[in-house]
Amino acid sequence: MDEKRKEFSRPVFETDALTRAEYIAAITHFYRAELDRANTWRMRLDTTTNWAIVSTIGIFSFAFSSGHPSASIIIGMYLVANFLFLEARRFRYFDVWKDRVRMVEINFYKPLLQRDLVSPTESWGSLVAADLLSPHFKITMKQAIKQRLQRNYLILFIILLAGWIGHFFLFPNATINDPSTDMMPWWIPVGLVIGLYFYLAYILIFTPPIIEPNLELWTRNDSKDIVRDF
Repeated sequence: MDEKRKEFSRPVFETDALTRAEYIAAITHFYRAELDRANTWRMRLDTTTNWAIVSTIGIFSFAFSSGHPSASIIIGMYLVANFLFLEARRFRYFDVWKDRVRMVEINFYKPLLQRDLVSPTESWGSLVAADLLSPHFKITMKQAIKQRLQRNYLILFIILLAGWIGHFFLFPNATINDPSTDMMPWWIPVGLVIGLYFYLAYILIFTPPIIEPNLELWTRNDSKDIVRDF
């Protein structure tokens, strides 16, 4: 009889209110989990950047050794651009976890540390809960490309462009006898370079910067922006 009473007296998660200690413990563990996710995706960003740097060094070593064709540098430009797009995609995933971490830091830890238990965002818990149910990106792909381009890749593209131009002056014979230019008009490789750098310039100039996500971005439920794979 006593065992049955104890069983019925156990707290029920759906009906019993959380105590203050239980709430703080839950938020603490949630914060640590989201921070670990953000750090994991941050490490993936570093990995992609390292691939781009190593590829650039390898391309230069090949192109400037024994006067290899300058077309190899153009291939390297698009290879680095591929790493840029891959890293931008990873950055959008990183941004999902980073925004949740910032939401907890601003609305939970900030009031706690200031001894003023009033969160700047009144419904921040509901926003985070909704984002857990249907996570979605809060920045566009172009914004992610611009961020990674400004952060790491702009210097790589400048070096590649300078190397491509310098290759014509250092190895004029290799440029004239370049098998790739014998099979196609000269304007095709030039057009590929100009097209790529015009696109990068367009991203830098016309893409709006990333700002702290507002309530509209948190509450948006656009199916094309749903985070479908982690």
